[in-house]
Amino acid sequence: MTTPFPSPTVPAADRTEVFLRYLDYFRETALAKVSALPEAELRVTRLPSGWTPLELLKHLRHVELRWIEWGFQGREVAAPWGDRRGERWYVAPEETREELVAALRSQGAHTTAVVSAHELAEVGAPGPRWEGAEPASLERVLFHLLQEYARHVGHLDVVTELAGGPTGE
Repeated sequence: MTTPFPSPTVPAADRTEVFLRYLDYFRETALAKVSALPEAELRVTRLPSGWTPLELLKHLRHVELRWIEWGFQGREVAAPWGDRRGERWYVAPEETREELVAALRSQGAHTTAVVSAHELAEVGAPGPRWEGAEPASLERVLFHLLQEYARHVGHLDVVTELAGGPTGE
């Protein structure tokens, strides 16, 4: 793990820096856990819900895409739900761990650039992401992303431990 836990005792310039530190930490934690798994564990499930570690990585990339690009920025996105097939997360057989890791890191870099260029109180652009509701502020979007990452990294902790991978933070 190259990203240290963003301890509340470490000074930060502002709330934006706090949000970005936590997003980076959770993203890198998820990437490290999936990267530590043997190839045989990447496309199998260990939970009744049925998702696989690669599906979770792809989902996290699309979560950032949906909330930052499609939502906050109001960009047209060709496949905002591209992490799904029907009601389930999906990774095609030809998609590799390396590709999914690179895609999540790239999406994270985009998120960082967008967040760094805007004020937390700024409201997102109108668009289909909001499903008819008023767009949320960047701060609310980031808070949502953090809870999503924290929840899914916790899920990944369990799967990684069951697969014999590294445990803990």
